[in-house]
Amino acid sequence: MTALRPGDVVLVGSACSVQFGGDRELRLRVVSVGEVDPYTGWLWITGYVLDARGLAKAKRELYVLRAGLRVQRRTAPAVDVRGGPVRV
Repeated sequence: MTALRPGDVVLVGSACSVQFGGDRELRLRVVSVGEVDPYTGWLWITGYVLDARGLAKAKRELYVLRAGLRVQRRTAPAVDVRGGPVRV
């Protein structure tokens, strides 16, 4: 799995943790990803839970198994006002 970035939309389900199984599965727009990996393969992510229309409903901080996350949409590459890619 490639690194998560702010703006990515991920599906958090039972493969991430048993607490997100069944009807407790959620779509999350990532705001930040924790820098410290407390246990190998697990990570803290912060984001907004999205409803069926893609609108943010609640901010959540989750501790999940990285391999269980399913990316539904990646962020678009950053573009400056002149239309070119942002250089860092």
